[in-house]
Amino acid sequence: MMPSEWFETPLGQNLLAREVAFFDAEVADIFGFHALQFGLAEHDFLRANRMPSRLTLGSEGPVRLRADLCELPVATGSVDLVVLPHALEFSHNPHQLLREVQRILMPEGHIVISGFNPWSLWGAMRTFSRRDPDYPWCGQFIGLSRIKDWLSLLNFELSAGTTAVFTPPCRGEKWLHRFRFMEAAGDRWWPFAGAVYFLHAVKRVHGARLITPRWRLAGARRKVFAPVPQKVAQAARLRTDPDDDRGADPS
Repeated sequence: MMPSEWFETPLGQNLLAREVAFFDAEVADIFGFHALQFGLAEHDFLRANRMPSRLTLGSEGPVRLRADLCELPVATGSVDLVVLPHALEFSHNPHQLLREVQRILMPEGHIVISGFNPWSLWGAMRTFSRRDPDYPWCGQFIGLSRIKDWLSLLNFELSAGTTAVFTPPCRGEKWLHRFRFMEAAGDRWWPFAGAVYFLHAVKRVHGARLITPRWRLAGARRKVFAPVPQKVAQAARLRTDPDDDRGADPS
């Protein structure tokens, strides 16, 4: 089953609704010029963003730019926002993909990630159904702690993160409705066990400082008081000094 087909199922629709809500909230107030989405090109995870250039990029599917995600044909430091909806667990080299994202992002650029949590009921189902070739069980579920370590090594600073979808991976809509009570309970009692996690990180460049133009400093140096002529200064001092008897009436 292809990802586009799986997201049309009740289970996929339930997950997609939670993912779209998170991405919409995170990317809405990120400003810049260029934003890229890697993976799941059938769904627009940049729809809430207002950047003039928003492109989908990938090696397959209805993408705007077709390329190998581990060797991006994008200039270094030219992108303001990258979203990765389940791109890492279906990449043959997820760490290299993150390296490429770090390279193309501008300083203070943003990355928003969603991934399947191996320490969840969904991860348990994948463990016991390794022969199932269907999406998403055919992917390599990457632990949240490992993703955080990779981001830290690449000088990303976490800005937000959460988990969602605590119901079992039931295929029927009736069973999903019956287990809906687990959403509130899981969010309170076992938040680490959500089926999907979300991360929002910012690229930091250590040691960078703002350098102001030299003409501002030069202009400030020229703003000095004009010198007062010596005769004018002496006359003003005579008028204001009561102890000075020069020029007084001799009578």
